[in-house]
Amino acid sequence: MQQAQFYPIGTPGIKWTSKEVQQWRESRRIQRSYQQEVVLKMEQIGDDFECIQYGELEYESGSYPLFGFKSKSWDEHKPCVLITGGVHGYETSGVQGALLFLKETAPAYLVHFNLLVAPCVSPWGYEIINRWNPDAIDPNRSFVKNSPAPESALVMKFVQDLAVDIFAHIDLHETTDSDEQEFRPALAARDGKEYVAGTIPDGFYTVGDTENPCAQMQTAIIESVQKVTHIAPADPDGTIIGSPVVQHGVINYPLQALGLCAGFSKAKYTTTTEVYPDSAKATPQQCNRAQVAAITGMLDYLKAL
Repeated sequence: MQQAQFYPIGTPGIKWTSKEVQQWRESRRIQRSYQQEVVLKMEQIGDDFECIQYGELEYESGSYPLFGFKSKSWDEHKPCVLITGGVHGYETSGVQGALLFLKETAPAYLVHFNLLVAPCVSPWGYEIINRWNPDAIDPNRSFVKNSPAPESALVMKFVQDLAVDIFAHIDLHETTDSDEQEFRPALAARDGKEYVAGTIPDGFYTVGDTENPCAQMQTAIIESVQKVTHIAPADPDGTIIGSPVVQHGVINYPLQALGLCAGFSKAKYTTTTEVYPDSAKATPQQCNRAQVAAITGMLDYLKAL
């Protein structure tokens, strides 16, 4: 496969310094409104949930309050399910799918579960439409002790301060064409590495935990989502984004070792969703509905245990 051109920031083969990070940050532009597209929609969420501001990010472009939603009818005898969206702010359906679930579908599950939802972990990334935060740090590699990303640190503290055991955790993501057009080339440039072009899977898939794959739950999620949108086939070598396909539409990553969001909660059941919004066969609304279907597929599986 042909090599991409060099990323326009930095010197090939040399890691970025603070100078290149600043140059990258100054090249970013606000493209949409977190306040209009996310915060205002939170006002449509019903009285079954308590809205909690768990922090605020202060960046050059402005202040970004961070919000989570917690079941009002909290019952310590019910299992707690954590739903996170917008860890990569540019992955739109993760945010909008979480909000849609809260507005339309979540109340029906409160008889079975305590629900905890953080719809938009990275609001700067949402506005800029970017994977990183302003310091060119990937929040979804930063769910570690002494996290370098405040987005990750604040949502971890929010969950930990509640002092509840998380039974299941679903983290809502997308894989987009821009991953190859922008974000992976930028990553290679930042780290002083050679960029080798990859492929983007055409369809939905999930990422389980290598150490705790929850295979039957992944199957239930895939079966639920395929009623809404198509599932990504494996590449000819039997992989998706370079990882072996362990069942239709499912790969595994070592979630905790990589500092991924779905690993920090140490839940018994974990998964990361990956929706493909650039498909000619999927609309934005379908992508949002696919995230809801993934959540309900998981919850329906868990309540039947």
